[in-house]
Amino acid sequence: MGWKTLDDIDLKGKTVLLRVDINVPMEGGVVTDATRIEKIVPTVKDVLAKGGKPVLLAHFDRPKGKVVPEMSLGHVRGAVEAALGCKVVFGADCVGDVAAAAIASAGPGDVVLLENTRFQPGEEKNDVELAKAMAALGDVFVNDAFSAAHRAHASTEGLAHLLPAAAGRLMEAELKALEAALGNPVRPVVAVVGGAKVSTKLDLLGNLVGKVDHLVIGGGMANTFLVAQGVEVGKSLAERDMAATALDILAKAKAAGCVIHLPVDVVVAREFKAGAANETVAAGDCPADAMILDAGLATVAELTKVFEGAKTLIWNGPLGAFEIEPFNAATNAAARAAAGLTKAGKLVSVAGGGDTVAALNQAGAAEDFTFISTAGGAFLEWMEGKELPGVAALHQA
Repeated sequence: MGWKTLDDIDLKGKTVLLRVDINVPMEGGVVTDATRIEKIVPTVKDVLAKGGKPVLLAHFDRPKGKVVPEMSLGHVRGAVEAALGCKVVFGADCVGDVAAAAIASAGPGDVVLLENTRFQPGEEKNDVELAKAMAALGDVFVNDAFSAAHRAHASTEGLAHLLPAAAGRLMEAELKALEAALGNPVRPVVAVVGGAKVSTKLDLLGNLVGKVDHLVIGGGMANTFLVAQGVEVGKSLAERDMAATALDILAKAKAAGCVIHLPVDVVVAREFKAGAANETVAAGDCPADAMILDAGLATVAELTKVFEGAKTLIWNGPLGAFEIEPFNAATNAAARAAAGLTKAGKLVSVAGGGDTVAALNQAGAAEDFTFISTAGGAFLEWMEGKELPGVAALHQA
């Protein structure tokens, strides 16, 4: 794969600067979802097992280079300690004497958590002096934060050039899954791309039509493609000014041999609210006073057939307004079909993006997907074919 893992570096007696993503949601000083913290556990425990001293580097929220007490990583120390089941020493800075003292005070089996890297003005500027100050604290750099790999920051990219560097277990799993999905996939490959606006996913669609065999377009984006083809969509969300762009994408897909799938039937309603009166009509028959809020059962049946003929599936975005019932039906049904094929060993399925993870969890399908990426921006940029600085730096290390 061109980068080292924890298996390639001797960690015994070494201080390991471990870049993690523990930017978790909090309410009233309490962590409300510890998923990101739980995901770093295998890497931290592996570093300990190999005789290293893990020193966690992480950002929290957006303090923009200033010390903001509410954004201190001290608030998550307890949750990190609970997840790891060991003592976590907190250092009130991520560089200098304070950080060095915290590292020195940690005993065998302890983990060190340093203060929010974004309290430093040079972090988001990838300042080389800040990276050097961080590097001075350790012997090895391990990046386990794929979700921050699209940012060229001092703690994600700069450090990788200054110390022996490797990918942590979470980063390793993420990169292997992505390579299997788009880098060197087993064909046929299907991509599901949903969401509200074509304008936010232009780069993504442009990259995918040249790489996948089937591209399923759902959500509000599908309405824009229908409008581009002369189909009226009533009061539905649609970017009418993007019609020419949509036609261009359709032409590129045809030239590349990529089959585009749009809804053949749709669920329409006059109100955007849970339980709103609705009906299913053909995609071209949306009443002028109604809006499309989901794909219909015939569309789901068609997509299920596409999934059954595929070997690899990449999923980003819902097929409808999944946040409100009953307009989550198509997303739920299609996700469960993909999950069933994956569980049966017939499909490699990789999904990512905030709405996608929420939708797959809601459908009860997430646990049967091959891999679910919790990274938002990094996952999207990877799907767009862009180089991720944090990953590129590991290749060069």
